[in-house]
Amino acid sequence: LADRRAGATGRSNAELDRNTALADRGASAREREEAFVDELTGVYLRGPGFAEIERDIARARRLQQTFVLAFVDIDRLKSINDSRGHAAGDRMLVNVIKTIRAKLRPYDLITRCGGDEFVCTMSGLDAAEAMKRFTLVNATLAESTEPGSVTVGLAGLQPDDSLKDLVARADASLYRQRQRQRRAHTGDLTASDRVD
Repeated sequence: LADRRAGATGRSNAELDRNTALADRGASAREREEAFVDELTGVYLRGPGFAEIERDIARARRLQQTFVLAFVDIDRLKSINDSRGHAAGDRMLVNVIKTIRAKLRPYDLITRCGGDEFVCTMSGLDAAEAMKRFTLVNATLAESTEPGSVTVGLAGLQPDDSLKDLVARADASLYRQRQRQRRAHTGDLTASDRVD
């Protein structure tokens, strides 16, 4: 992870300006490093995280490795915030990310995209192996003192994919998973809903 945070190229001008401003005011290397990390969860913010993903995609292509991007949505976070307060929502969010980290490999990348949306990338795994890890995430969260769950959409890297293509396909997969969950909840699950 230290390699990921050091000297990353391809950052947006705003991110570079932020880092330069921190350097100009005498911020330590650690403070500058932390400017690219979400304070609550400790994972990459979107801009620097996506720059790292671009490099990981290039590396996977160079090494001819499989590469999977997971679009992860934390279930019911808004309802927790509304019913129990934002501190409870934050505890749940931190626990979910801690659990995801435990089930992924140390070098897999987690990036926060929004309030309850994250992107995880895994080189050298296929979609089935990646989904097994997120199944374990949900099993562990179900037994936690801060229970939660995630819905996941996956996309495997294709020869002509850009990062935008991967994210769009994983997001579409996530949407299909949500639709299946709604149909299952109402008892309207067909045979075609059972597999991707």
